Amino acid sequence: MSMTEQIERQESPAWHVLWTKSNCEQLVHDQLAGRGFETFLPKINVWSRRAGQRQLVRRPMFPGYLFLHNPLDKETYIEVRKARGLVTVLGETWERPAVVPDREMASVLALSRSDLPSIPYPYLREGMRVRIASGPLAGVLGILERRKAEKGFLVLSVDLLSRSVAVEVDCTSVVPA
Repeated sequence: MSMTEQIERQESPAWHVLWTKSNCEQLVHDQLAGRGFETFLPKINVWSRRAGQRQLVRRPMFPGYLFLHNPLDKETYIEVRKARGLVTVLGETWERPAVVPDREMASVLALSRSDLPSIPYPYLREGMRVRIASGPLAGVLGILERRKAEKGFLVLSVDLLSRSVAVEVDCTSVVPA
């Protein structure tokens, strides 16, 4: 990486996560945007039933969270923390706020800009204890061993025997246990 790229990278602000009180995402977003901060409240289209009619409504992609794209020095951090409805800025301390990688934010931005209907989905990762929610194996507990596009290997173990067996499952039917 050249010196110019390093300097540009240092000057480019990182994406930080703001945790808000329940249903206060828009309130915090509007306050901080009004003070000149670059905030982003990703929203998705979700199907909702009102008065017997199904319709698409815009809802926060991550209820209780929004993103801030600003450098966070002590003065800025204190100013952000003054927002009514804000719980905290995620991270260890004000000097070490959590940062969302640019590639993840690019995906969030792309989905938010699209008008595709979406549904919230549990976060799954390899090694996580999961339960199959539907299908012929509904209720079975195991460990999600490996994931690929829509499939994963669920490992079922019998500790007493020190034996395991793996089965390929549809990841959309699996939820955290």
